[in-house]
Amino acid sequence: MARGNRLARLAALGLLGVVTLTGCEMPNNEFWRFGWPDGITDRSESMRELWTGSVIAALVVGFAVWGLIFYSVVRHRKRSDELPKQTAYNLPLEIVYTILPFLIIAGLFFYTVVVQNRVMERSDDPDETIAVNAFKWNWQFVYPETTGEDGEPVNTVGTSSEIPILVVPTDRSIRFEVASADVIHSFWVPEFLFKLDVIPGNENGRDNVFEVTVQEEGAYVGRCAELCGTYHAYMNFEVRAVSGEDYDAYLEARESGLDTYDALEAIGQPGLSSATTPFEALQNKNINQQQSGG
Repeated sequence: MARGNRLARLAALGLLGVVTLTGCEMPNNEFWRFGWPDGITDRSESMRELWTGSVIAALVVGFAVWGLIFYSVVRHRKRSDELPKQTAYNLPLEIVYTILPFLIIAGLFFYTVVVQNRVMERSDDPDETIAVNAFKWNWQFVYPETTGEDGEPVNTVGTSSEIPILVVPTDRSIRFEVASADVIHSFWVPEFLFKLDVIPGNENGRDNVFEVTVQEEGAYVGRCAELCGTYHAYMNFEVRAVSGEDYDAYLEARESGLDTYDALEAIGQPGLSSATTPFEALQNKNINQQQSGG
């Protein structure tokens, strides 16, 4: 029984470190990322730290379990034909095995909620607001604080032959107000290290809003990450992150009547998407339908 008590205490001390490790500030270098990609927003580091802590916690549990298995194999290996002493139960060890999984799950759950709240936190007055409308099977991006020549807010709508480009400024807080016109979609930009399911309607009380600050200029592919029907796989878009000055110039060009292509060219950006291209299969389908009069 004494040996069992010592083993139980050792297991408790080793595995309880999991809860502590998930709360530590995690180092940020390539090794400790454990394959987690680099993000481009102000929220990315929080999610990376949660990932690093979770992997370390899993490794601690794994090594403890492997160690116990190896100890049991060596300690209780067959030495003779004599029947070894039979043990019905080990109460201290069973208590540890019952409590520790609960503590590990509770610790991981707690830090997951903390990070989730941090990632979903929104300011009272963001620098920019952009409305994202998802529909089968494309995207519309609306800049509600602008007014085009037709008196409506500037917007970009994707087609089967043209990838819609969502132009955003860097180093400004951006609130995305996401909506769906039909079924559940999901707004996903891999470099944001974040995705948000787009629930249609407001009667369910779901708040389809999030806020980020993009920190790096560039072109990044965006996708729908929720199976939403026949052409779900074709539902791509591009996020074009530009400087604040170029963003303001882009909106001015759009308000003056230029379309997305010409306005991007006017600020020195490629007018067409560079991160992704339309799928030929869908374009060919539409061409065949037009030729057949369908």
